[in-house]
Amino acid sequence: MTAPSASTMPTAAPGLPGSPDLLRSVFRRHAAGVAVITAEDGGSPVGFTATSLNSVSADPPLLSFTIATGASSWPAIRDSEYLGVHILGEHQQDLAGLFARSGADRFGPGTGWSEGLYGVPVLDGVLAWLVCRVVARVPAGAHRVIIAEAVAGDPAGEGRPLLYHQGRFNALRD
Repeated sequence: MTAPSASTMPTAAPGLPGSPDLLRSVFRRHAAGVAVITAEDGGSPVGFTATSLNSVSADPPLLSFTIATGASSWPAIRDSEYLGVHILGEHQQDLAGLFARSGADRFGPGTGWSEGLYGVPVLDGVLAWLVCRVVARVPAGAHRVIIAEAVAGDPAGEGRPLLYHQGRFNALRD
């Protein structure tokens, strides 16, 4: 195979220099699924909204997400061996907002949940959930990439997924 010549190489418009603002601007155009991550912290449930959830491997069943080390949930995520991962439905925009809001009573009377395997808080009414064992916490700037292995779960919730796009929670359109 021969290398493309200069006349056949695609040209790109000049881009902006790499920066936090550039990365944020680009990723506002990327639609992401919405999840809530939960953990148990000294007998109390904690959780936060995540749009960085990814499947890593089917065998073993690994996933990843990120969390800022300045987040209120970080100490619990840092210290927990097991976590809950919940895929939210389009009917759960309020729940996504609640778990994204700093200082909110995330597990107050309006949040349906129960204690699951290994004491992990499991939210009611989600599209799917997993209980996962943390296998790694990888430093990445002011964040950590959490890699966890699924040990139990339920994919049988009803509805369509909630998305995050352009700084808002959205539903799929046909």
